[in-house]
Amino acid sequence: MDVLIAGVMAYLLGSLSFSYIITQKVKKVDIRQYGSGNAGATNTLRVLGKGPAILVLALDCIKGILAVWFGHGAEAVFMGTGLSLFEGYPGWAPAICGLLAIFGHNWPIFHRFRGGKGVATTIGVIAALIFFPAVYVGIVAILAVVLTRYVSLGSIIFAAGTPFLVFFTMDYYDHPWPYFYLACVVGVMSLWRHRTNMQRLVRGNESKLGQ
Repeated sequence: MDVLIAGVMAYLLGSLSFSYIITQKVKKVDIRQYGSGNAGATNTLRVLGKGPAILVLALDCIKGILAVWFGHGAEAVFMGTGLSLFEGYPGWAPAICGLLAIFGHNWPIFHRFRGGKGVATTIGVIAALIFFPAVYVGIVAILAVVLTRYVSLGSIIFAAGTPFLVFFTMDYYDHPWPYFYLACVVGVMSLWRHRTNMQRLVRGNESKLGQ
């Protein structure tokens, strides 16, 4: 029951689409009807500009961090009591809560299950669980965006590179296996959500930052 409650809270938190909410407040429009149609920070940049986009990015990251904390809290409270669904399996509760927050962002119950691609929320989740590997891959992803101005390329690099780096640094940072499994699942999910972006990158007609 502990992880179920924390998981529901994480999904509901993830379902708060800040790009939708802020665009509604500022411009009285549905962001999913403008730009790329994606409810995320990059499309907020196109529709509203830098300030709101940075705010959306920060809030979406915080969603992921808080969801992981829900999982850690449930694990800390119930481990050793015999009441936990994952008694003796550390790491599963925060990993599941993080995943459910990303699900909430991508398929939000408050917005008819039509959300974003979950990149910022994924960054928050991964950074909260496996900070240094996330930073290393994030630096490479940011450099790719700076050099090419393709935000989607940075997202793809982060999604594809994180599982590999987590796997090769698990012993050094003592990360539990559930964190690696989470990185694999969210990586595949993010690549799937970016499949049209990858097609446009190959064709050379992907939109660049600022366009």
